[in-house]
Amino acid sequence: MSELPTTLHYTAEHEWLEDGAPSTVGITAQAAEALGDIVYLELPAVGSSVEAGAVVGEIESTKSVSELFSPVSGTVVEVNQAAVDDPSLVNSEPYGAGWLLKVDVTSTGPLLTAEEYAALSAG
Repeated sequence: MSELPTTLHYTAEHEWLEDGAPSTVGITAQAAEALGDIVYLELPAVGSSVEAGAVVGEIESTKSVSELFSPVSGTVVEVNQAAVDDPSLVNSEPYGAGWLLKVDVTSTGPLLTAEEYAALSAG
């Protein structure tokens, strides 16, 4: 498993959140690795409202289809079109070019530190 960036927050559902205005959301390297080759992303439209803990999209790989959960509540202000066009970016750069969406956050759900996420993922 690749090194977890300590500047990010994580969820038990394997999403990450980078604080900002707007905040950036993606999936962890562990999730991308477990999914295998990602071939399709279904993400919410810009302007959509998202709720922390709610399903906001789907990630399809050669192995399975998984739901994407939002770590925050707010409004989607940007979707990573490059990742939609080339979903393999999520596999190759989950913490970089493979980010999924940006949200103007109104509240957050339960978030974990990198250390807490690593402990949860190891168990």
